[in-house]
Amino acid sequence: MLRYLPFLLVLALWIYAFIDCLNTPEEEVRGLPKVVWVLIILLFGEVLVGPVAWIVAGRNRRGPGGAGAGPAGRRRDGRAAWTAPDDNPEFLAGLRADNEAQNTAGNTAEDPEDESRLKDWEADLRRRENELRRRESGEDAT
Repeated sequence: MLRYLPFLLVLALWIYAFIDCLNTPEEEVRGLPKVVWVLIILLFGEVLVGPVAWIVAGRNRRGPGGAGAGPAGRRRDGRAAWTAPDDNPEFLAGLRADNEAQNTAGNTAEDPEDESRLKDWEADLRRRENELRRRESGEDAT
């Protein structure tokens, strides 16, 4: 089994580099055009020259903050960095505004349709509980 491990590692690196190259935007590719990098990865993949060259020199790598993301969530190239929704103050402010708009418009949690559905469920639960009590006491549930 271990004799296949080097082959599988080479294959995994080859596939990773190929897919990474295809998914990388053209403006983030360094040195050569993207098509040339794809050919290098495919032609020299068995000897690891192509995939290693792509990983080392072919793409602009971002640091842990996302290519110089500043405190405002903007990168140096002017594009917005991705931020998780619960860390994004604009998203949270939008949620608060939506919630307040619903409450002022009268759309509270007590929707008449929801209340009627809840009453139906409670009635069904009571009916089933009574039926279960009759069965346990030995009465016929007809």
